[in-house]
Amino acid sequence: MMNEPVITVIGSINMDLVTESDMRPKAGETLLGSHFSMIPGGKGANQAVAAARLGAKVNMIGCVGDDLFGEQLTANLKKEGIAADYVEPVTHQQTGIAAITLAEGDNSIIVVPGANHDLSADHISKFEALIAESDVVLLQLEIPLEAVVKAAELAKKHRVKVVLNPAPIQGLPDQLINSADLITPNEHEYDQLKRDYQGDLQVLKNKLVVTKGGAGTAIFKNGKETIVPGYAISVVDTTGAGDAFNGALAVQVAKGASLEEACRSANAVGALAVTKLGAQSGMPTADEVEAFLKKGV
Repeated sequence: MMNEPVITVIGSINMDLVTESDMRPKAGETLLGSHFSMIPGGKGANQAVAAARLGAKVNMIGCVGDDLFGEQLTANLKKEGIAADYVEPVTHQQTGIAAITLAEGDNSIIVVPGANHDLSADHISKFEALIAESDVVLLQLEIPLEAVVKAAELAKKHRVKVVLNPAPIQGLPDQLINSADLITPNEHEYDQLKRDYQGDLQVLKNKLVVTKGGAGTAIFKNGKETIVPGYAISVVDTTGAGDAFNGALAVQVAKGASLEEACRSANAVGALAVTKLGAQSGMPTADEVEAFLKKGV
């Protein structure tokens, strides 16, 4: 039996404050909402939960505030079976939050990073041994870029695969692009990456996995685009669908799956994630994914 894959996720940990309403308020307008929830979130934590529920051994590196949200979020990671001893409380910052409005069939999000922005390159360096023992390091951009660059650099040094989810999108230094094995933008992020990148576009494309929602995923072989189809499914909440995809992709890469096979499985995980409310609460288990794929939806 194959050992469980080891994924180290380095990224954000937030409390999602979710308001549901039929419509979004216009500037200066007040509307009555239908429901409010506080749900553990943050792209890093979401992706860690996604990978853990799929059977991976997951380490989480990040920062929270020394406050109630920080305690709750760390406890939640541990409840999910994630090694959270590498999550550091920061006394002078509040835990990050995301204010999410669910309305008109989609979401709008404002993120206040808080303690997530205290995660530094020096902090990452303390965990070099942990990174070296991983099969995949999974990164996003809700933490300082210097920390992301350092994590990718250490992973490359130890020949550990790097999956980079470039969200929220920003200019990426060549060093980071060169260190990443796979870069997973959505269509909007892909367009900006192409505009910003000054190097050989062919080199960039061969690292890309472009998510297209229900339409599936685009991958590139020698510059030629191939679409791995998505799945038609009833949508409840799109929050966290991309994180579900990235967590699943990291697990499949760690298992040695081909890129097409990895994307097919990750597309299924992303599809299942939108059938439930909340990012982490919607992450499916390995058994649920296997059953879904057997149906051939």
